[in-house]
Parts: sequence; C-alpha cells; structure tokens
Amino acid sequence: MSDNILIVDDEPEIADLAALYLRNENFTVFTCHTAADALEYDRTKELDLALLDVMLPDMDGFRLCRKIRESHQYPVIMLTAKSEETDKITGLTLGADDYITKPFLPLEMVARVKAQLRRYKRYNSPGNTDSTDILIHSGLVMNIKTHECTLNEKPLSLTPTEFSILQILCQNKGNVVSSEELFHQIWKDEYYSRSNNTITVHIRHLREKMGDSFEEPKYIKTVWGCGYKIEK
Repeated sequence: MSDNILIVDDEPEIADLAALYLRNENFTVFTCHTAADALEYDRTKELDLALLDVMLPDMDGFRLCRKIRESHQYPVIMLTAKSEETDKITGLTLGADDYITKPFLPLEMVARVKAQLRRYKRYNSPGNTDSTDILIHSGLVMNIKTHECTLNEKPLSLTPTEFSILQILCQNKGNVVSSEELFHQIWKDEYYSRSNNTITVHIRHLREKMGDSFEEPKYIKTVWGCGYKIEK
C-alpha cells in the first residue's frame, strides 16, 4: 500500500508539479488549495505526510499545522516562498518537521519527503527499535516501540523529529551530542544542510513542552560550542 501525501498550495502549478513527481515515486497524492479543504482531508483520509504552503487564502500554513498537530503526529513539511529565518523557526516551533523554500528542486522535495517517511515509519513500526524498548530518565519515559513519551506520568505530545532528538540524547546519556551528529542520525540525506538552526529550534520546542529551563535545565543541557546532552 502506498503512502498518502497531502499537498496544500494555493498555486495549482506548484501543487501539480509536486504531485507529479511524488506520484512518479508511487505515492498516493491529494492536492488542495485552501486550509479548509486540507482539514477535510486530514479528517477523512489516513495521511502519512503533509506539505503545507505558508501563504493560503483562508488560513496561514502555520495555523493549519497547529490544527493538524491537535490530533495527528504524521510528518509536516512547510513550503515557504520567504527565506527569512523567522518563518522557518515559526513553522518548526508549531510542530513542523522540516521546511522547503520555494522555488524548490522537485527531486530535493522528493528526497525530503522520503527521509521524513523513513523516520516516521521507523519510530511507529512495532518491534522495530534501535536499542532498548523503554528509555527512562528522571521521570521521563520513552517507549520506542509505541512512540509514546511521558514526563512525570503525563503524556508528552512529540513530533517524530522531537521524539528522535530526545531518544538520541537519552541513548547517549552523559555524553555530548553535537548538532552535526543529530543531523547525521536523523536525516541521512545530502540535501540537509548542517549550517541551519533546525536542531536548535527543535531543542527549544522540546524544552517548552517538557517545562525545562534554558538557564537551569533539568533535562537537556547546552554545552556551548559542542552540542547537547542529558546528564546521567
């Protein structure tokens, strides 16, 4: 069964081009041009990934992403015509897993879609784990098989990217993991640049969800010039 991908873009030419390349890779693709139609697909279809344009006529892509995250954790990639870092950071903070700046290379878009789906399936497939099934640290419990996470017995709703980062840090407890290492382990893809601040934004979002302090962190600590770590 092929993966179901939703493309939401108010420019039909861009949506149709992206759909063409994805269908050539045997994905099932749904396209629409408004947030209202996107939410209807989200409600009625079993989606595996969504590509969301930031500029939509009835609701911006950021709000749409936030609404999707209220009930689903499948990967979301933002499509933005703007190159400002604030737009990228906003999307990641609201739960997106990646962003692509328009105009984009279709093959790059396909590669990023495949990379996100590989991670999503890896962390949501029963019996498919990288190490132990359960990771525990100071009230934090991660079930790798079920992709569930709790903190002090309260569920943490994490995106696949956030879950991946937290899992890697927990598995390397006591050791510093650089942003470059996190990129290498999460995105094994040539199109991912290590020069952007994607990991930094995801770390900040994780801290917010965990109620962790940047100044006096209990869980994720920044080691300046080196990376991040969780103390033993």
